[in-house]
Amino acid sequence: MQQPLDPRDLDTGALALFVGFAATSAVQAELAANGFPDLRMSHGYVFQRLLHTEPTIGDLAEKLDMTQQGASKAVAELERLGYTERLPDPHDARIRRVTLTARGHEAVTAARHARAAQEERLRQRFGTTALDAARTLLAELLDDFGGTAAVQRREVRPPR
Repeated sequence: MQQPLDPRDLDTGALALFVGFAATSAVQAELAANGFPDLRMSHGYVFQRLLHTEPTIGDLAEKLDMTQQGASKAVAELERLGYTERLPDPHDARIRRVTLTARGHEAVTAARHARAAQEERLRQRFGTTALDAARTLLAELLDDFGGTAAVQRREVRPPR
């Protein structure tokens, strides 16, 4: 029989990763309860690239550091689910651009609300001072590991 693991025995990176996974799972459960049961964490990487731009599949593949086939497959799945669509470029109809649909924007809004509610629950449980200290430490760790710039540019990529 395997011995139970005390999370406090984990290294900082693993602990932060698992906290992030648990927080994401809680947000996904909230999204499912609010009419978006088919969204997965991996969809968020595509959504972040569509918030302020309408890339081509090639552009999206480059930003996500994946093949065009992989990006096309991800977009096709999100199209089937009603979150994205491919529209002709206004200047060249041969070019197709990927954009969020109204449902896609609703999902973004719902996710933002779920994360805000999660933050409020954490503030109520741990207090503003403790939560702000934890957030500051995590932001400093992100910077120390070289991840700040990618977050600032909205260029966080799925792990390989």
